[in-house]
Amino acid sequence: MAKSLMVRITHATAPLALRVAETGAIPIWAVVRHRGRKSGKLYSTPIAIRPTPDGFILPLPWGEGTDWCRNLRAAGGGAIRWGGADIEITDPELVDAAAAMPFFDAYMRPIMKLIGIKKVLRVRRTVAAPDARPLTQRTA
Repeated sequence: MAKSLMVRITHATAPLALRVAETGAIPIWAVVRHRGRKSGKLYSTPIAIRPTPDGFILPLPWGEGTDWCRNLRAAGGGAIRWGGADIEITDPELVDAAAAMPFFDAYMRPIMKLIGIKKVLRVRRTVAAPDARPLTQRTA
């Protein structure tokens, strides 16, 4: 019941979260751009994010079955809008959340555990680009 309520709240607030994440004003928010596995349609999804030396950690609060996670994995990457820049990402890899904890600060670690995040998606940064459209033209 609680998860169902959270899903409804997430869907209701997604348009606002997307606009805020696009601005780069909140460092933990980003927008992942990915193509549908079957439709080829371009999607933009607001997500939480943590930088790593070579890419990013994307927490999976709804699990690895979310469409954006499955789309990135099927395509081998996509693009992220973070901090006002468009960044191509590649090599999506599922990782246990415990292995990713060093990338989260002392404030975020307990939140990750409280939310029950078991897996994260690790992606690697390739190049920064002024326009993400060429980066997300891939189809699955």
